[in-house]
Amino acid sequence: MTAPGSLFLVPNLLGAVPPGNVLPVRTIEAARAIGHWVVETPKAARAFLKSIGHPRPIAELSILALPDRPSQAELVALLAPAREGSALGFVSDAGCPAVADPGAALVAAAHDSGIPVVPLVGPSAVVLALMASGLSGQAFAFHGYLPVPEAARAARVRELEAESKARSCTQLFIETPYRNAAMLTTLANVLAPRTRLAVAADLTLPTESVSMRTAADWRRVDATAYQKRPAIFMLQA
Repeated sequence: MTAPGSLFLVPNLLGAVPPGNVLPVRTIEAARAIGHWVVETPKAARAFLKSIGHPRPIAELSILALPDRPSQAELVALLAPAREGSALGFVSDAGCPAVADPGAALVAAAHDSGIPVVPLVGPSAVVLALMASGLSGQAFAFHGYLPVPEAARAARVRELEAESKARSCTQLFIETPYRNAAMLTTLANVLAPRTRLAVAADLTLPTESVSMRTAADWRRVDATAYQKRPAIFMLQA
């Protein structure tokens, strides 16, 4: 019986920067040695593999997309190379897979199948943002996207603020970049004046910025400065 290979969780870049700026040598070397891939989006994965100088022609690599809601049978099929003894990589479109990103179901299925899981080092927007925010890194929660309609978004912001105050925790969330200005305006106007709000934009890029202010102080900031920039929003009441 063939010993199982490993599932390597490979962090992707957060933007257009040289891979060596944000990925350790071990991560790049490990990714360059992998021929079987499960990915969030094939196009983004091919761009990543090209950027790290994968030695094989990209067209010769096995690159399979992870379904949005994979069935158990689909997960078993995707993990077949690892069960047969080959190294299998998983990469999401940006940052660390399975952390505020797809991949948890694949990782759980690997554990269920006795396949070793190897997390590789690389950038995580959530971790970098939290590190630089000045808010609590001891208790925190990531909530993904908030509702788009203004009234629903404002209601959810109030809920997160109340939870933050009750639990002394940091609340993290994201928005589609072209709606960042609307999100920041809502936050500044809805949060209590003394609630702390941090915004981390363009992490790892030359245009990176991380700012933490009270909601009252954010009301004096031009929200359009964050428009169309990948950002993490964080609040602590």
